[in-house]
Amino acid sequence: MKITVIGTGYVGLVQGVILSEFGHKVICLDIDQKKIDSLNNGILPIYEPGLKDILDRNVLEGRLKFTTDKEYALQNAEVIFIAVGTPPAEDGSADLTYVLQCAKDIGQNIKDYTVVVNKSTVPVGTGDFVENAIKEELKNRDANIEFDVVSNPEFLREGKAVNDCLRPDRVVIGTESEKALDTMKKIYDVLYINKTPFVFTNRRTSEMIKYASNAFLAVKISFINEMALLAEKVGANTQEIAQAMGMDGRISPKFLHCGPGYGGSCFPKDTKAIVEIGKEYGEDMSVVAAAISANEKQKKKMIEKIIKEMNGVEGKTICILGISFKPDTDDVRDAPSLDIIRGLVENGATIKAYCPKGTEEAEWRLENYKNHITYCKDEEEASTNADAVVLVTEWNQFRGINLEELKDRMKGDFYFDLRNVHSKNSKVRSLFKYFPVGQK
Repeated sequence: MKITVIGTGYVGLVQGVILSEFGHKVICLDIDQKKIDSLNNGILPIYEPGLKDILDRNVLEGRLKFTTDKEYALQNAEVIFIAVGTPPAEDGSADLTYVLQCAKDIGQNIKDYTVVVNKSTVPVGTGDFVENAIKEELKNRDANIEFDVVSNPEFLREGKAVNDCLRPDRVVIGTESEKALDTMKKIYDVLYINKTPFVFTNRRTSEMIKYASNAFLAVKISFINEMALLAEKVGANTQEIAQAMGMDGRISPKFLHCGPGYGGSCFPKDTKAIVEIGKEYGEDMSVVAAAISANEKQKKKMIEKIIKEMNGVEGKTICILGISFKPDTDDVRDAPSLDIIRGLVENGATIKAYCPKGTEEAEWRLENYKNHITYCKDEEEASTNADAVVLVTEWNQFRGINLEELKDRMKGDFYFDLRNVHSKNSKVRSLFKYFPVGQK
């Protein structure tokens, strides 16, 4: 099929590349000329393992193109995916400016029956707004063109997005149109044939499935983090608690890893958005609101722990290992590291930071703190002469770090392991004043 994907961020670019891998002819459309030029030169704007090889192959085979030309991209598509950002507004609700602009552009350009697919994470009812915006533009053109709007939320994990597209847990499709449903089945025929679970529902249910899924996972993380705070005070071990809890089939072990709090492009944004949707409809989303509050508390507790155990951080050098919100991504949006770095600097610390992929974004997000932060080329440089090491993001290369050499490079001997990477290593407590999360 001929498909256009609007937006070349984490969701849009991965979606477009994988759809071309499924054999479709895909045009990726973006308004950022610099980004499109880079993609046409084989340079990706994001770091996502495995994506470049698939992109290069499909460009070479003529199935994948990148452009800023709206008319070309929208007039030559049977299906148009909207995969643009829905950033939080000041009140926490999702800002639909970019989504609705896409709808207007679509209404101004389509020539024949088109299926318009909302891939962006959007509030319940957004499909109606998109449909009305397209109708209004068609009316202005005096054009009688049939179209359908479908909800097809993404469930991609950054760092594992390629696999999540190729082998998803499920594909959710929300539509009231049999014609649109048949088209969506053709798009995903590779997955359909391979027995991937499909959920066919109405548009509003589909839109809410995405928010409900992310909110639940955020609640689960905040829950185990609160258990960790209590476990430290009563002398319990949260890793063992989580292991035992996870053996219960009703609970599962996933997302039961305590740490410095959740971050990234989805959980912070989507939890706030669903709370605001609840307010709009007169429902208090108290459980999700509590998870948001607990997550903010968790980040503050990490800062307080470091300051307390070091008897203050003023004039001290602290090594931060890992800035991205999770391993295998360069995404630093709402990463716990940002709050921790800010908090330590505001209490007088000097930071030496290293992240395999997150440094470039961190530099502009922490612009106001740049005089207090040195970004290093590797963990060796970052830890040299440091009073303390704070492991914030569990990149695999940090798991294998030589603890004796780490200790020798440091000036002090504090090691705050916020991901419990080395908590089962018998050496760590003999070498350092070692502080994991949720245990002694």
